[in-house]
Amino acid sequence: MRKFFTSLFAFFISGFAGSLVALGLAIATDAQEEYILVFMASVLVTIVVTILFFVAQFFSNAPAIINWLALCTMVLFVLVGLGLIGWTFSQPIDKRQWGSDLPIVAGLVLPSLATVLIHWLFVRWRVGRGLMNAQVNA
Repeated sequence: MRKFFTSLFAFFISGFAGSLVALGLAIATDAQEEYILVFMASVLVTIVVTILFFVAQFFSNAPAIINWLALCTMVLFVLVGLGLIGWTFSQPIDKRQWGSDLPIVAGLVLPSLATVLIHWLFVRWRVGRGLMNAQVNA
């Protein structure tokens, strides 16, 4: 039951953090309706990350798996961001839209990184406390 509540609270906390980052970027870039994609992607990332970290808690060496999973997901989102930036730069000069493309790229990557970071911090903290309590009770 502890693992379920850890994942539930991490879902809300990391989703809130990712949404705040997305909202801050939307305000800073004067975004319009195109940022709907960013908020939808933020929710999707939060759901997927919650499922991944929930499953990782069931492994025997959960702290190591959780650290590895956080590192892999952060590297994945950095690579996605670099790929999107590369795709933006690969467009012909007359078709580049710097004002709308780069804020969307930042909006897709930065909230995802914030979500993974907050989720990892919370889950790692809770798993570590659970292991300490188990050692004290043993």
